[in-house]
Amino acid sequence: MPVCDLDKRAPRGMKALGLDVVVWWDKNENEWKVFDDRCPHRLAPLSEGRIDQWGRLQCVYHGWCFGGSGDCKLIPQAPRDGPPVHSFRKACVGVYPSTVQNGILWFWPNTDPQYKDIINKKKPPYIPELDDPSFLVQWFTRDLPYGYEVLVENLLDPSHVDREGGTPIDISIQKMGKDGFIATEHSYRTWTFVSPCLVQASPIIKESPNNTQGKLAQNPPRKQLVIFFCTPVKLGVSRLIIANSRNFSLWIDPFVPRWMHHIWQNLIIDSDLYLLRVQEEKLMAAGLSNWNKVCFVPTKADTIVALYRTWLKKYAGGQFDWGTKFNGSLPPIPPREQLMDRYWTHVVNCNTCAGAYKGLNALHVFLQVLSISLVAIVAATKQGVISVAARTTLAMAAILCIIGSKWLSWFIYKKFHFHDYNHAFK
Repeated sequence: MPVCDLDKRAPRGMKALGLDVVVWWDKNENEWKVFDDRCPHRLAPLSEGRIDQWGRLQCVYHGWCFGGSGDCKLIPQAPRDGPPVHSFRKACVGVYPSTVQNGILWFWPNTDPQYKDIINKKKPPYIPELDDPSFLVQWFTRDLPYGYEVLVENLLDPSHVDREGGTPIDISIQKMGKDGFIATEHSYRTWTFVSPCLVQASPIIKESPNNTQGKLAQNPPRKQLVIFFCTPVKLGVSRLIIANSRNFSLWIDPFVPRWMHHIWQNLIIDSDLYLLRVQEEKLMAAGLSNWNKVCFVPTKADTIVALYRTWLKKYAGGQFDWGTKFNGSLPPIPPREQLMDRYWTHVVNCNTCAGAYKGLNALHVFLQVLSISLVAIVAATKQGVISVAARTTLAMAAILCIIGSKWLSWFIYKKFHFHDYNHAFK
């Protein structure tokens, strides 16, 4: 999760790789922590708890408190003069090794003590531009109702990105190995897949031969990166984190709120969301490892997608291994309004959109109250007390408030809850 969307005041429950985890800020150690989301007492979710005045994670079911190392600090029901039961190993919470890199909170999905220092040995993939102060980064996160395999395949599809053009695409493979692969799209863009979660589309910068001397040579080349981080959440669900990074036209962003960028980003995701969910169901029925048998990919434009499926089959058996967590069948496809929901898959997890949603709803209520008040004033005021022009002005203001309230209600639902996407009319 991008740390800009985490709240240091309260724990956050999340699911990743089939694991239920709780993320919280340990002010005593000044760092984010990732714990197993269950209290060892009676298995209540710690994500429903709070951070107490001493900076401990507290379970609200019976008040057990835990420190940043997962150790139990307090069992309120234990007698003060009795045995220190809070110090028993069974009273501790599982701690996942975690680190913040490139503005994202990462964790290693195993609480076994032997992995305590694993972050020092196995680093997440690093993107220097995301830490470069000359670059502006726009973060976006959304949970999607289709799996990791379909998500990565869709992101690596240049035909999908350039579908309006519909032209042949010449692609050459640079290298492939266990750690991923690199491919080039006819000297226009480089596609990079870093195992197991990172997809990067980088335009190839061609410097002008005149830009080698004098003042122009001092300016860094204009560069824009689109970086995708893909996390398997559970069977048929994945989490997409997008980092849009650029070092030019930075003056624009202060005038365009982050939540407006996210409205546009959600619209792009919704455009293919339903068809990708249906596609995944058909692939699951055929067997994900049989992708090359059921899909016909005769053109060079499909080179990167086929390369990913080859990599996935060679190094991962063709699909993500959930072990015994899931039975291998997808849940039924829900109604479109539920499948394409934006509120629970994005808004509640985005500080900016959640704030905009709250503010717009407050404005909606204000306009309703104001319209009723204006109508009441006009109705209660005796004729002759105020002029006809004033009464007319109040009545028009009430009508405008009603219209504004109705439009705002439509806007909030369309942009923060559900926007149906029909390709036949686009």
